[in-house]
Amino acid sequence: MTRTLRGAIALAGAAALSLGAVSMSGAAQPGTATAKQGEVKIGLLLPESKTTRYEKFDRPYIEQKIKELAPDAQIDYYNAAESATTQQQQVNTALTKGNQVLILDAVDSKSIQSSVQKANDAGVKVVAYDRLAQGPVDAYVSYDNRKVGELQGKALLDALGDKAESGQIVMHNGSPTDPNAAEFKAGAHSVLDGKVKIGKEYDTPNWDPNNANQQMSGAISALGKDNIVGVYSANDGLAAGIATALKSAGINVPLTGQDAQLDAIQRILLGTQTITIMKPYKPEADIAATMAVDLAEGKELSKDLVPLTVTSGSGQKVPANLLTPIVVDKDNIGDTVVKDGLYTVDEICTPTYEAACKEAGLE
Repeated sequence: MTRTLRGAIALAGAAALSLGAVSMSGAAQPGTATAKQGEVKIGLLLPESKTTRYEKFDRPYIEQKIKELAPDAQIDYYNAAESATTQQQQVNTALTKGNQVLILDAVDSKSIQSSVQKANDAGVKVVAYDRLAQGPVDAYVSYDNRKVGELQGKALLDALGDKAESGQIVMHNGSPTDPNAAEFKAGAHSVLDGKVKIGKEYDTPNWDPNNANQQMSGAISALGKDNIVGVYSANDGLAAGIATALKSAGINVPLTGQDAQLDAIQRILLGTQTITIMKPYKPEADIAATMAVDLAEGKELSKDLVPLTVTSGSGQKVPANLLTPIVVDKDNIGDTVVKDGLYTVDEICTPTYEAACKEAGLE
């Protein structure tokens, strides 16, 4: 788990900035049928607000970058509140409003396929954001999700050490409707299989922390508290529910996470969560915004902006940009989430965590 974290973050930020400059110089192509000359209308469709990232980071970063690239752009924002049906209706609304490009983070990557097809039929471009929707998507930006699972699995094994063979772990893989969850799961299994015994494994609909709490409580009852040596959690929301169940049972074992949520950073300081995976939001948001503006202006996406091609669940080949995730543990909080501006020391080190912060060198 060696990595020059400071350099990785700086590199990601620099790449996002350079991508914005490069993509704006692309050769102009004919615009969509609904667009007037020079007009930019973008619909931003995010999946939910329960996870803090979407309203606090993704939305403002995307909107800020769009306005930087196209100051007169019209941005229509939609939040599906975890409802796939609502998101389908929101796509219809976006098409009615004349949005030329949709930045879409799908609630359900499969059920949204008909909406993506409807947008395509109307000459509207779709940028899949963070999750790869099915259907004729024009571009995709996310982090390397299989790598996320690999890093989580390796961190769990490192934390278990010799205990890896002395008990069982419990796996919480996330929502079965989220294609990213399947990739996290595959990456984790590629590292963990054959190294640990998996006593219980769950998929957790809608990434619901309450469901994760109930699943963990059930696993403790089924396996016995003394037989559980670690827990794989695909994200920090699930980890919150899991940590509560572990605490109630008097268990403190290695626990993974993802998204670098504030409460997860605080649990890491207290030792009730081992690591989280940081996926800096700004580089991802900047790339999505740049893709959307370029497409709205009728430009062809540059190879710098979409260096890869991925295959969606419906078999489409999609131009893509996959960024590299970062492991955050107790020793590098200052060099990751604080340095990147995700949180200030004051936000992290409230009175409850003051002593743990001092011990970790956060002052």
